Amino acid sequence: MTKKNLVILKENGKVNIPSSNSFNSAQLDVFQTFLCNTNNERNNLSNTIELWDSIPKFSVSQQAMNGLRTKEGLLPRLEKTFIYKDNEYKIRVTPAIIDSDDDLPKAYYPSANEELVEDALRKIASEQEKGFFDKPDFKSGVVFSLHLLRKELTKRGHSRSYYEIVKSLNILSGSHIEIMLPDGKGFAKTNYLPSLAAVSKQQLKDDPKAKWVAHFHPLVTQSIDSLSFRQFNYHQMMSHSTQLARWIHKKLSHNYTNASYTVPYQIWLSTIRRDSGLLEYKRTNDTVRKLEEALIELKNNTVLITFNRQEDLRGERNKILDIKYSLSPHPEFVKDVKAANKRQKDSKETILTMK
Repeated sequence: MTKKNLVILKENGKVNIPSSNSFNSAQLDVFQTFLCNTNNERNNLSNTIELWDSIPKFSVSQQAMNGLRTKEGLLPRLEKTFIYKDNEYKIRVTPAIIDSDDDLPKAYYPSANEELVEDALRKIASEQEKGFFDKPDFKSGVVFSLHLLRKELTKRGHSRSYYEIVKSLNILSGSHIEIMLPDGKGFAKTNYLPSLAAVSKQQLKDDPKAKWVAHFHPLVTQSIDSLSFRQFNYHQMMSHSTQLARWIHKKLSHNYTNASYTVPYQIWLSTIRRDSGLLEYKRTNDTVRKLEEALIELKNNTVLITFNRQEDLRGERNKILDIKYSLSPHPEFVKDVKAANKRQKDSKETILTMK
């Protein structure tokens, strides 16, 4: 990869091409090494990222966006609240403004398409010579081609055209997210992809295999540095047809570390609605129906073996206020969690012995 092959999008006036040293580090080696028995199993694995994957940052549907846009094509700044480790956080998302199909500027929040692209980029980064981690400059990211990214998405059941992929990359690199700590102070203020190096339109037409460089959000970098990421069945997660099922799968993979059929995972409907941002329905019946459809999909895809409504909270006229669900994991999911626990334990011990 050479600079003349790239049209560089700069951050603070500096070109952000990773150094050769950033492709080799102890933390990156752990990020790219999975506990598995075969190459096929390894192909199905990736990493969930502490805190970053808990943020409802891809929660506005295309339909909702269309309803929020002004006649000028603009969108308001989005604000959402969620709970992480018993602390309340707030996010503010400023949408990207990019050229639309009619060549007029239009605002876009990152949504389900962009989440799939980011997940695919993280999977590609788990391959040697693709992912990088620069501890001195505290940056991480991935080197890829549109051909490779498109192939990865297709392999996981989410085929996209080159145009659609470039659009998603532009939305990710153009959307700004601010994460507020519980005390109201700013915690992180940057774009979803803080830096992107891209080939020109003509070079894309001539060579879809030309290299791109994307830097991940600082929370991803922090997770790589602190080894707080966890191995999970990425291929299975990507196979779910609904965004909510994928969100629940990631949440269980990262938080349900004691997964066992005798210790079900208990969660309230209101918690899923608040923290996912994906159940914004006026009618409670619609909210319950959408959630249970996602849980049924997780059951059909061997993440859960069963689930049940453990407790209903009701108000006046017997109106449902909240529902407590009990989720029992499938043996295959328990197996995945045990492997993730061992990999994380072994990885931290390895890093400690190197210090």
